[in-house]
Amino acid sequence: MKLHLAALVLVATLLGGCTYHQAAPGVYSTTPVNSFDRSWEAAQAAFADQGVPITREDRAAGIMGGTRNGIDVTANLRTQADGSVRVKFNTSGITSRDPDLINRMLDAYNRNMGR
Repeated sequence: MKLHLAALVLVATLLGGCTYHQAAPGVYSTTPVNSFDRSWEAAQAAFADQGVPITREDRAAGIMGGTRNGIDVTANLRTQADGSVRVKFNTSGITSRDPDLINRMLDAYNRNMGR
């Protein structure tokens, strides 16, 4: 009986030392990554992934471009009214040298966006 009583006192003492901290009421939010920033970085990474050196960038206008093997690649990024970002890749020049480059650019962009 004394052993049971001692065990109960020990358990009560240990549990009494535990604390639980509840978050204070209020609104909590994390700073979201700006959609344009994320898309811009993914487009830059797509250029790097496909070996297209970026030779021109105008972040304010949402345009970046480069040339690889005679093919000019341009990315246009536009923020839409709903906050989403529209990204469009274009190729011009001697596209017959690498007709699949545009598709690989888009695939690399999507991969860098986590899609």
